[in-house]
Amino acid sequence: MKSKKNLTRFTYETTAFQGWRLNISRGGVSFTRYFSDKQCGGERGALKAAEAKLAELKAFLDPAPRKDGKLTKTAEAGARKVLGAG
Repeated sequence: MKSKKNLTRFTYETTAFQGWRLNISRGGVSFTRYFSDKQCGGERGALKAAEAKLAELKAFLDPAPRKDGKLTKTAEAGARKVLGAG
């Protein structure tokens, strides 16, 4: 499978990790989370989990409060909570 916007596929045989990396930047802050094939039941399961978390994070971040173009500390903390280990 090919990478998509905000989602990158890792399939290198020489690494211990194979799965998808979610990375999104908003208001001067980057948010990253990895979705392992092993933990999500395979490549498609990991992609599905990453896409769901990306949609949830975008829904939180896009209307989030900003000050001088940057996310507020409260909004940043809330986004990190949304991104969490769920």
